[in-house]
Amino acid sequence: MTTRAGFIALIGEPNAGKSTLLNRMVGAKVSIVTHKVQTTRARIRGVAMEGDAQLVFVDTPGLFKPRRRLDRAMVAAAWGGAADADIIVLMVEAHRGITEGVERILDGLSEIAQGRKVALAINKIDRVEAPALLSLTRDLNDRFPFAETFMISAEKGHGVEDLRKWLAQQLPEGPWLYPEDQIADLPLRMIAAEITREKLTLRLHQELPYQLTVETENWEERKDGSARIDQVIYVMRDGHKGIVLGKRGETIKAISQSARAELEEFLDRKIHLFLQVKVRPNWLEEAERYSEMGLDFKDGNA
Repeated sequence: MTTRAGFIALIGEPNAGKSTLLNRMVGAKVSIVTHKVQTTRARIRGVAMEGDAQLVFVDTPGLFKPRRRLDRAMVAAAWGGAADADIIVLMVEAHRGITEGVERILDGLSEIAQGRKVALAINKIDRVEAPALLSLTRDLNDRFPFAETFMISAEKGHGVEDLRKWLAQQLPEGPWLYPEDQIADLPLRMIAAEITREKLTLRLHQELPYQLTVETENWEERKDGSARIDQVIYVMRDGHKGIVLGKRGETIKAISQSARAELEEFLDRKIHLFLQVKVRPNWLEEAERYSEMGLDFKDGNA
């Protein structure tokens, strides 16, 4: 039996559907999916099997024009993920077409794509008519020599199987990189923090989600098979703390219940989740916070 294995980087603008595609490919939720842009902060690896091939997906942060240190570190992580991969998949939203952001990504691709295959995945195809899709495909392929083009709906699953099969055939021959039953290489502490951060992002609106971070401070295994997880939510202002706590603590309680339910489903056991909210005005400038997110603090230097 000839086995294949390799890394596949999913790149694109924020909200292009990268996390949704990753979760569908892996068959489990390993990346946070929300209606907010710029939610994926670290390069999250999800592992999928296709026949004798092991596909290791790198779900990179969305590529956008960075303004702050965190933005710059996220964009550097995205390009780093693409540069380290065997295959790159560029995701473009069908209904948005070639935006200014997609133009910038195409320019960047010509530099880092040397020696590796790049596939195009046009996502959310259910939002446009066939002639517009064909025109977009032609325009994108005129601008870059994609090895293959796929029309998909990551949310509904259309075209995803064809993409996965093609990727499996393109990967280099070699031993598998992870145990067959492993679906992600993120530490469980980080996955747990991401799940809580997703619930915060879904519950809270406006700017706040980008100005908070979640860290798993303590993980205690209990004799009855359950686990106690203590997490800290860092916010930048006292006012933000009030928003996260909510009236009589109702918001934090709802977030905790929702995160705990998902953690229990993900880990298949009882979880005791304890959340604390702390004000740290300068957390965006603290190297330790970036390490917890799987980002390089130095990449945020202007």
